[in-house]
Amino acid sequence: MRFNGANVLITGGASGIGRIMGRMALERGAARLIIWDINESNIELVKKELSGKGQVSGLCVDVSDNDIIENAYRSTVNMYGPVDILIQCAGIVTSNATFDSLTPRDIERTMMINAVAPMNVAHVMLADMIKRDKGHICNIASAAGMLSMPKMSVYAASKWSVIGWSDSVRIELAKMKSKVRFTTVAPYFINTGMFDGVSSPIFPILDPENTARKIVRSIEKNKDFRGIPFGSHFIRFWQALLPVCLFDFVFGTIFGIYHTMDHFTGRKK
Repeated sequence: MRFNGANVLITGGASGIGRIMGRMALERGAARLIIWDINESNIELVKKELSGKGQVSGLCVDVSDNDIIENAYRSTVNMYGPVDILIQCAGIVTSNATFDSLTPRDIERTMMINAVAPMNVAHVMLADMIKRDKGHICNIASAAGMLSMPKMSVYAASKWSVIGWSDSVRIELAKMKSKVRFTTVAPYFINTGMFDGVSSPIFPILDPENTARKIVRSIEKNKDFRGIPFGSHFIRFWQALLPVCLFDFVFGTIFGIYHTMDHFTGRKK
C-alpha cells in the first residue's frame, strides 16, 4: 500500500513509534495524517512538530469506548474523507505484578485497550474499505503474543488475541478476493519508555526509529506478518520442537527470558 496521497490514521499516534510513523507517512507523501490519541496535549505537540511536513489533524479519542470510536470515525470521515491506511499503536502495560495480584480493573483495562479496541476501531472502518476495495490495516501486536512470560500475563494474553484476530481477518479478506490488506506486526521490546526497566537476555531492545521504518516498509510491501527482529520468528519453531519443561529450562532458566520483567518500571508519568 502506497502512503503517497493516502489518508493515514494512527491510534496512539501522539507518542512512541506511532509518532515516528506519522512523520514517516508524511515524508512519503501522505495526503493527511490523522492522530487519534487520549493525550490531547501530546496531539497538539505532534501537530506543531509535523506541520511543516504536511497536513496533520488530531482527535482526542479513548479507544476503550466504542461509542467514542464510532463518533470519532464519523467526524474523521466528514472532515477529511475516507481512511486509506490505519495503523493501530495504542496500548498499555499496567505493571509487572503476577496475575494473582492484579485487580479486575487491571485485567479489563488491559484487554479493552490492547485487544478489544483494535477490533472495534478496525470494525468501524473495515466496511467502508471493503466497499471501496481499497485500504490497509496494520495492527501492532508484540513478541509477547508468541511467547508466554511471567509478570505480564494479561498483556501477553491481549497480544496473543491481536495476532489471532488480525491474521484471521487477513484470511477472510483473501477469501473475499478483497484488495483490503491486513498486516500483523509483533515487535520485541521497543525503547520508547513503555517498558523501561526490562532486561533483554537474548535480543537487544529495539530502536524506535528503525522499528518504525520496518513497520512502514511492511505496509508498503503488503506483508501479512512481520516479527521484529527476524529471529523472533523462531520462537514458535522452538516451542513446537521442545517439550514444555525443556523449553522452560532453556529459555526461561538458561537464557533468563522469564526474568525479563523483574525490574520493570514502565514509562514515568
